[in-house]
Formats: sequence, structure tokens, C-alpha cells
Amino acid sequence: MKEVKAQLRFLRIAPRKVRVVADTIKGKAVTVADTQLKFLEKTAALPVRKLLRSAIANAKHNFNLNADQLMVKNIRVDKGPTLKRFMPRARGMASPIHKHMSHIMLVLGEQKESKDKNK
Repeated sequence: MKEVKAQLRFLRIAPRKVRVVADTIKGKAVTVADTQLKFLEKTAALPVRKLLRSAIANAKHNFNLNADQLMVKNIRVDKGPTLKRFMPRARGMASPIHKHMSHIMLVLGEQKESKDKNK
């Protein structure tokens, strides 16, 4: 069983927001996952969908795998660096603003064919 990996680093969306999207496609077939990401109304759905399509293209081009037999084996969202900014507040004070980044690692694997598919 071959594994195809693709990664997206330094995505300017907080990891907790990306994990919500990533958990919806974990363990699903790539065609189902792509359709779900297409209609999901989250900002993180677009970059995750682009990453999924990149992994599918890697599987086709580099390993000659059929896209219909691929599934999302694992997707991991890690915390990236944080941009630290300050916002001016009342009486000359300042409040910190933390802009979080995400690193996403996507692993595709081949589905196991079941013999009694339609039964």
C-alpha cells in the first residue's frame, strides 16, 4: 500500500479553525472529501481543498494511482509560528494581538476493496 503525502505550511488561519475542517474529511474517499470541502462554508475549506487536489495530482503523476481508489488516510494540523502585533488602546496602553499560523500534513492511502460492495 502506497502513501502519498502533501503539506501546506504557514497558512494564515488559526489551527483550531483548520482542525474543524480537517476532521470532516478524515477517513473518507477523496471524491467524497472533495465534494464536502466544495460546499463547506468555512474559510479554511478552500486551502484544505487545494491541498487535497494537490495530493491527488501527486498520486496520479508520481505513483500512477487511480484517484477513485484513494482515501484520506490521515490529516494533521499543527501550530506554526505566531505573528505578534499590538493594538493601541485607551490611555496610551496597547493590547497584544496574536496572529496564528498552521501547518497541514495530508496523507492519502489506497482503499481496501471489499468483496461484497453492494450487499
